[in-house]
Amino acid sequence: MIPINDKEKKTPAEQKKKETQEETKEVKNEPAAETVKAEEAEAAQKEEEPQGSEEKKEEAKAEPSNDELALLTDKYLRICAEYDNFRKRTQKEKENLYGDIRANVISSFLPVYDNLVRALAAETQDEAYRKGVEMIMNQFNSTLEKLGASEIKAVGEKFDPALHNAVMHVDDETKGENEIVEEFQKGFKIGDKVIRFSMVKVAN
Repeated sequence: MIPINDKEKKTPAEQKKKETQEETKEVKNEPAAETVKAEEAEAAQKEEEPQGSEEKKEEAKAEPSNDELALLTDKYLRICAEYDNFRKRTQKEKENLYGDIRANVISSFLPVYDNLVRALAAETQDEAYRKGVEMIMNQFNSTLEKLGASEIKAVGEKFDPALHNAVMHVDDETKGENEIVEEFQKGFKIGDKVIRFSMVKVAN
């Protein structure tokens, strides 16, 4: 017998159905081919881009904008100004603290000064004793000067309530108005800071 090929075995309807299925497969495969081409083009574009482009983009993103830079500059200047004010305030507080402590120390020794003044004012026949007290007083005054303390002038000066404490008043035509005629207790000051007011008698 002579063999019959496959096409001759199939009916015309079956042959047509087979051809339709093959065409459908070809149509379905077309989008896949386009997708592959697009991916290949994207990969080729990435390869063509310079290697440092991504790094430059990241650096550009990391750099602050003008507004951010202005904000940071303003914040930095404010911090510097606050620190400078803090430094000056701290220095002034230290100086004031030292002055207050020095004034308190000197004040605690002033009663000793008053007793030395009374000892010198007392009458005595012992010249050696008087000379010894005078030496102590001179040393005491020298120490006060080294500490920055100075006497407040009183007798013959015009009464100043910022420096003197008037405990007595007298009418005396030979004296000027508000003139200090007598001092009962010596006053002291450090610079413009009064440690102790002078206790005085004021005329007119």
